[in-house]
Amino acid sequence: MKILVTGAAGFIGSHLAERLVKDGHIVIALDCFTDYYDVRIKEINAGEVQSAGAKFLKLDLAEDDLVGAVSGVEAIFHCAAQPGISSSTPFESYVRNNIVATERLLLAAEKEPSLKVFINFATSSVYGVHANGNETMEPRPASYYGVTKLAAEQLVLARARSRGFPGISLRIFSVYGERERPEKLYHKLTKAILEDTPFPLFDGSREHVRSFTYVGDIVEACTQVLAAYEACIGEIFNVGNDTTHTTDEGINLIEGLVGKKATFEMQPARPGDQHDTAANIAKAHAAFGFAPKTDLREGLKREVDWYRAKIYGKLRP
Repeated sequence: MKILVTGAAGFIGSHLAERLVKDGHIVIALDCFTDYYDVRIKEINAGEVQSAGAKFLKLDLAEDDLVGAVSGVEAIFHCAAQPGISSSTPFESYVRNNIVATERLLLAAEKEPSLKVFINFATSSVYGVHANGNETMEPRPASYYGVTKLAAEQLVLARARSRGFPGISLRIFSVYGERERPEKLYHKLTKAILEDTPFPLFDGSREHVRSFTYVGDIVEACTQVLAAYEACIGEIFNVGNDTTHTTDEGINLIEGLVGKKATFEMQPARPGDQHDTAANIAKAHAAFGFAPKTDLREGLKREVDWYRAKIYGKLRP
């Protein structure tokens, strides 16, 4: 198939684009290289995606012409987004990069006669502070991120309900692994330990419970839903690890893998943060066989090894 992957210089998108090329697909990788985090990290990711054999396009979904990007594509994986729960990111950025960008991509995609499936990346943050039910659980987002990602998801599914648009939405849970964004827990913690700097720890976060999900398992789910897309049109699926861990357990594992204890700088609790996520994946397992295989220690070892090989000491201020 000819497949478009948006956000392909990012964390999940870059892994997915590489896997799709490996599986024999023609991959168009798209990213606009925003400065939400160090663009040099995105450039490293993009270089690996291009080396794998994908064609790379630098386009902004919120304002550029997308006709050429979607021309002839049979599947779209929409990974691009304004991510994270950040008090420094204005609401307008979430609206622009989650809602406006998704709507403009949909406007272009629905005019493309070759399109067979549009797979949207949503998030467990749509459920709110407690994300521990199945897909029928009432969405109660508690952050700009969750609110705008829910709106983007519903733009996709509204078309599926009213026009027969081939949309599917995957609600992703707490992803980690190689290429993790630098503001996320394990990348940031590994960096702090290796550089002997304090790690800013939000009050109460050690007790948070998470469905930490290795990025390779997310990519596997994407290939599985692609293979079974006809039976999944119009549906929402939770995609995450059905084994949970506390943030404290994750911190202890990183300290052991790096071989050094972290020092912490306590911060007030972060507004909108989730207290617990526990992925109920029964629907995804039944529909396309999803079953995460990577345990937390194994996945974190791969992430620490990647950080040391690709990032540590390589990016200068």
